[in-house]
Amino acid sequence: MDHAPADPARTAGTTDPGPPALPAGPCAPVPPPLDPELRVALDALGPGAMEPFTPGNLAERQERDAAARPRPSVRDLCADGRFEVAELCVPGAADGRRVTLVSARPAGAEGPLPLLFYLHGGGMVVGNAWSVLPKVLREWALPLGLAVLSVAYPLAPHARYPVPVEDCYAALRWAVAHSVTLGIDAERIVLGGRSAGGGLAAALALVARDRGGPAPIGQLLLCPMLDDRGATFSAAQMAGADIWDRTSNATAWQALLGERYGTRDVPPYAAPARATDLTRLPPAYIEVGSAETLRDEGVAYADAIWRAGGRAELHVWPGAFHGFDSFAPGSALGQDAREARTRWLRRVLAPSGGVTAPPELGFAASQLTRAGHVVTSDGAPRTPRGAPWRPRTSRGRRPR
Repeated sequence: MDHAPADPARTAGTTDPGPPALPAGPCAPVPPPLDPELRVALDALGPGAMEPFTPGNLAERQERDAAARPRPSVRDLCADGRFEVAELCVPGAADGRRVTLVSARPAGAEGPLPLLFYLHGGGMVVGNAWSVLPKVLREWALPLGLAVLSVAYPLAPHARYPVPVEDCYAALRWAVAHSVTLGIDAERIVLGGRSAGGGLAAALALVARDRGGPAPIGQLLLCPMLDDRGATFSAAQMAGADIWDRTSNATAWQALLGERYGTRDVPPYAAPARATDLTRLPPAYIEVGSAETLRDEGVAYADAIWRAGGRAELHVWPGAFHGFDSFAPGSALGQDAREARTRWLRRVLAPSGGVTAPPELGFAASQLTRAGHVVTSDGAPRTPRGAPWRPRTSRGRRPR
């Protein structure tokens, strides 16, 4: 039965005062060296890529991102008929609030498909649900036979906590309630996201557990934004040296939390690193770079899951900065990371250890070829006639 807890701090674990302060010293910590291929890619972005988000420039940066970030149309996302794509408007957590979901699946795929419930990145302040889909569909939906719901959650500071996570949870519940008409397997749902989306996915796993809601079978957390306190060693080590540094991180958390920022009154549903109870969570894939601000909070979250008796697979990619494979997709590290994620998805989605993807959609992931990274792991609406719903193409006709 789905119900709201009386107190998030009592269900997800009482929030703690935070990690100890960093030791003082005469010199700033030296960042780890960047992978040579990634260094070339980062230099090619120019000095503007390192400009931090600040409270003073946030509104301008949001306007700039909204104007520049791609937002492919439904027709574009269909990719010449390879995918069936639709935009769905579903109820949010509060009366009158609506959430847009971008639904996509391989064209012609029959029967209920496993679902990747995906949350985009952008520090909770920028990004959109459309721009991430070409890559997600190409790398996961098509080869693994996945349905995808990409969530257009509201951005901070216009929507502060708890609005984004509650709207995502409402959308997840809606998807499960309409699983038959959506053609998804409600017992094979993976929560996934990058950066802010990774933090939201982790928070959704906590919320679903505590409220007796949908039971995802995995959480795919890519360079997740988990800790509002900014007191990790990597946050100090990478100050001014990462594409997402502690100044940007603090700006984003302040936008999301408002008056709660900097206090102990931050629930685990806002910042999952605050949770002290990580039992009974779905298996996690957690990935960070050795040269990124969010490195230590990702590593600590995996360690906390293990200490709670849970399952987590942790990858620390050597010399990688935040979101590295988006900027250097052809790099050796970028290819290794994509293969590792796909193998994990294949394993977690496989029924009773079998092969998940149908033969016509399957592919064999190559083995990792680059040594040196750390890997630790344990072992909808209906049609007027009531027919099962199928996404419409951009021209409004049902794909055959």
